[in-house]
Amino acid sequence: MTRILIGRNLPARVVEAARGLFDVTYRDRPEPLDREEMLVALRDYDGALVTLGDAFGGDVFAEAGAPRARILANFGVGYNHIDVAAARAAGLVVTNTPGAVTDATADLAMTLMLMTCRRAGEGERLVRSGRWQGWHPVQMLGLHLSGKRVGILGMGRIGQAIARRCHFGFGMSVAYASRTEKTLDFPAERLASPEALAAAADVLVVAVPASPETYHMVDAGVLASLRPHAHLVNIARGDIVDEAALIAALQSHAFAGAGLDVYEHEPLVPEALRALDNVTLLPHLGTAALEVREDMGRMAVENLRAFFAGEAVPNPV
Repeated sequence: MTRILIGRNLPARVVEAARGLFDVTYRDRPEPLDREEMLVALRDYDGALVTLGDAFGGDVFAEAGAPRARILANFGVGYNHIDVAAARAAGLVVTNTPGAVTDATADLAMTLMLMTCRRAGEGERLVRSGRWQGWHPVQMLGLHLSGKRVGILGMGRIGQAIARRCHFGFGMSVAYASRTEKTLDFPAERLASPEALAAAADVLVVAVPASPETYHMVDAGVLASLRPHAHLVNIARGDIVDEAALIAALQSHAFAGAGLDVYEHEPLVPEALRALDNVTLLPHLGTAALEVREDMGRMAVENLRAFFAGEAVPNPV
């Protein structure tokens, strides 16, 4: 029977579905696979279900030699923790779980937009501290989100879902930057560069996939283009934003604030970032709802089932 490693703790229904199809070894633990465990996954199993933090770099594939494994089914849409070119060279297929994550991630983007623009995290800390002295007319004034302009950096599935929520739900105008012109069911203006988008937006939302091409796409130049009242939201991957440049910009109050669900060196969040009041920090909650995680898991298991049945995998990367 086909041997599959499930490398992380997943919802029970996902594990049950996999066990109905394969001989499953279930590593019921939250921390990423270490190097030796990744080598075992490649050498001793026919396939593995892996996820964020399981760092299958080119050096791991090189050390594994000619692996037994033929597929890495990634649990999640982002796969920058896997060197896909090295995996292919070693004879492995890599899949992901797009679609299942779209609405949940877009909802989380709206959460962060509202939290940073309305200073919700700062206000919650004030109440908890016991220092709140009551309502007054100019207390903690933030940015009214309705009717403003959102800039979407990366107009894929998730970017479009965020833009729809902004346009239809909050009456916001939409601008975006992407590699190609998009056919959309709402009005939107495509701008030429991340810098131009930042300069035009009241809220800049980072929604591009992580890749060598998007590494530090939001750099000091893009951050300097944000206007003083503007906010930055990142629900994509942490290394798309130059974190050191972001900290410097927030420390100098170059723009109003930021909302982050992802970080450049997760789970490390620099103390300098944690010390700032003008940034909302969430622990990578983008898809953190049971039904969403179950959908992601079912999609990953279906990629495995199709592969070993000799069918085209639904979600190759």
